[in-house]
Amino acid sequence: MNKEFNTVGFGHPCFNPDATLYHGRVHLPVAPKCNIKCKYCDRKTGCVNENRPGVTTKVMDPYEAILYAKKMLKREPRISVIGIAGPGDPLYNDETFLTFKLISLEFKDMIKCLSTNGLLLSDKLPLLINCGVSTITVTINAIDPNIGKEIYDYAIYKDNTYRGIDAAKLLIEKQLEGIEAACDNGLLVKVNTVLIPGINDKHIDDIAKKIKELGVYIMNIMPLIPQAEFSHLKAPKCNELEKVRLQNSKIISQMYHCRQCRADAAGLLGDDI
Repeated sequence: MNKEFNTVGFGHPCFNPDATLYHGRVHLPVAPKCNIKCKYCDRKTGCVNENRPGVTTKVMDPYEAILYAKKMLKREPRISVIGIAGPGDPLYNDETFLTFKLISLEFKDMIKCLSTNGLLLSDKLPLLINCGVSTITVTINAIDPNIGKEIYDYAIYKDNTYRGIDAAKLLIEKQLEGIEAACDNGLLVKVNTVLIPGINDKHIDDIAKKIKELGVYIMNIMPLIPQAEFSHLKAPKCNELEKVRLQNSKIISQMYHCRQCRADAAGLLGDDI
């Protein structure tokens, strides 16, 4: 398992905090469809004002995305990572794989990165490896289906729709299976976990222990952005977030500099173009 990856000098700002001043990223919004429904998710296209996951000014086709990447690299030559992070789930969109192939042709030295809910990770892993993807982020908000069913409305897998606890069981099983396979194949894996007060806030350490066991390199505990079906919930306070991060830093390395980026973000973290 890929438990001891050396990130010294590694130019991915999300995996190496020392890289944030010298290395940037560009996200290519080529993946509009999603195969699960998280109760906190509100995907938007045509959105220029909100800075959060799931939003983009527009969805691009793979060829348009390559032109966008070239434009962003011209404006910010310190970009070293090209990623696909939505606005839906990249593994549920065939455009993702064509885009990665085009990236390999046009930007040979770029780190290729992907963010996913993990439902299709084990199924699509051979394609990702063939495309040269080396870093993956998987969002896991529960490893207990009884908690997961409070977070996810449904999951679509192999043309079947699962709801409630059945959706949570399937998603968790496939997430853990995919993460283990990715780590075993030498990919660098980060897990994002949304801290949802009153729902999974007492469960974060269970997630941390499990993903550490599987070989995950770093965990990113992010505050809930109250919206969609969770618009009535309150975001965790800064001190609550820091307390949970500190507690879990004893289990697995923590990311403290996440900006909860848009699906079309470009530039340095905290200094978007």
